[in-house]
Amino acid sequence: MAERNSSTQNFPKIELYNTLSHQKEQFITVVPGKVGMYLCGPTVYKPSHIGHMVGPVIFDTIKRHLVYSGWEVTWVVNITDVDDKLIAESKARNMSMTALAEEMTADYLANLSALGVQGIDTMPKATDHIEGIVKFIEGLVQKDFAYPADGDVYFDVTKDEDYGKLTNRSPEKMQGEGGATVSRKRSAADFALWKKAKPGEPSWESPWGPGRPGWHIECSAMSEALLGSHFDIHGGGLDLVFPHHENEIAQSESLHECPMATYWMHNGLMQAAGAAGKVGGRPRDGSGTPDDMAATKISKSTGAEPFKDLLTRHRAEVIKLLLLSTHYRSPIHFGEEPLCESARALEAFERLFSRYERLCGNSYYTLTERNRHDGDMAISEFHGDTKKHVLALRNRFLEAMDDDFNTAVAVATLFDLIRYINKFIDSEGMEKKKNDSDLETLGHLMLLMRELTSTLGLFLSPPAQTSAGTDGKLLDSLMQLIIELRSRARKTKDFATADLIRDSLTEADIQLEDRADGTEWSIK
Repeated sequence: MAERNSSTQNFPKIELYNTLSHQKEQFITVVPGKVGMYLCGPTVYKPSHIGHMVGPVIFDTIKRHLVYSGWEVTWVVNITDVDDKLIAESKARNMSMTALAEEMTADYLANLSALGVQGIDTMPKATDHIEGIVKFIEGLVQKDFAYPADGDVYFDVTKDEDYGKLTNRSPEKMQGEGGATVSRKRSAADFALWKKAKPGEPSWESPWGPGRPGWHIECSAMSEALLGSHFDIHGGGLDLVFPHHENEIAQSESLHECPMATYWMHNGLMQAAGAAGKVGGRPRDGSGTPDDMAATKISKSTGAEPFKDLLTRHRAEVIKLLLLSTHYRSPIHFGEEPLCESARALEAFERLFSRYERLCGNSYYTLTERNRHDGDMAISEFHGDTKKHVLALRNRFLEAMDDDFNTAVAVATLFDLIRYINKFIDSEGMEKKKNDSDLETLGHLMLLMRELTSTLGLFLSPPAQTSAGTDGKLLDSLMQLIIELRSRARKTKDFATADLIRDSLTEADIQLEDRADGTEWSIK
């Protein structure tokens, strides 16, 4: 059994909420300085939607903050490429299960890339781990935690004394798999580790005959293969607490006789903005449980559109900012109105970035991304009241992230930093007159902004041009001409024409911002 090392030397104190204990706990890793993290990935049978993006964005941010704070993190996200849904969809589309899985995996990866999810180290496929899965099941059978039954193999929940500890349910209250398998099971709550092949289905050889793995066993086997029998963080959506994660714990801990993961982290699910009650998943009774929050999720069954279609209407950065503006354990209210609000919020950042580039001649996106230690040292670059305000804002950001990765407070703090930097520029009159001292201070302020936004995975690269090549240059040239015409109208006191130009541009979702050194334009 792996022992957790309590040494926290040179690492900040971070606390996270553990679903297993139902409380916040100090983060102490199995191996000092190193973190093993596993996130349940998608079943790749249809194009991914926004619900599939929530976990990766959140856990990418968690990894970023841990790496920023000094840990070495290995993050695994699995791909379920064999499943009843995959088999049914491949038949409906008259293609092989493998071809369908490859197509949908490519779609998933393209969407992650668009969102700047860069931290995944390994993405194992279930079909690449069949040998390990079979050995895992054999071990459970040998230890009498599992039993074969007519080509299937089931986990016997009555042999696991603490089965149900993640959800505080007894086996008697568990609803197992139904259908034709009921007669082959010893208990209704027993679940399949290996499924006997049906005619025409993909299958692999095993000691129990041809078949394929059950869903739960895939993650137990792959996490063991890549992170070991005991690792640090296991993550997923609230809808996976039961049965998936409950069953993973039962399988892994019964075989290895040690904790599977020290911390179980579960993110809230997407909820249609303004909707009440169930908008996805299966209806469930009761209130205040993970099941209830899972019942309000947006899913394919409720018509959630492919994520690539959503990207045709909203920039990835807008979507990511919206996801991070809510604490990860809370439901995320999602829809056109929240997205438009996020887009307006994003403009505050980009106006500051443009202002900085105009004043200093440097692109925000070329600034260094500092780690936590270097950021601590850089505080000495500030002096007087500026140092006091900067230190308070940075501390508030870090305290929020150290307290169960509270990105909602962290993002709010960034807006306070925007206001402070703009106030500094205005109070020093930098739009009219610049001096080296003020420019140096502004540079340090923007380096701090870069440090904190990159920790959240925001503004990693310049926004993609909405128009290709010459079309974008043509649009900018036309806007400069329109701005010049409006400027001339104002100088000749033709305010009716000047107002008409501004109002017409506003109707076209183009925003003008008049400044001391000229007029800037942006698309809303």
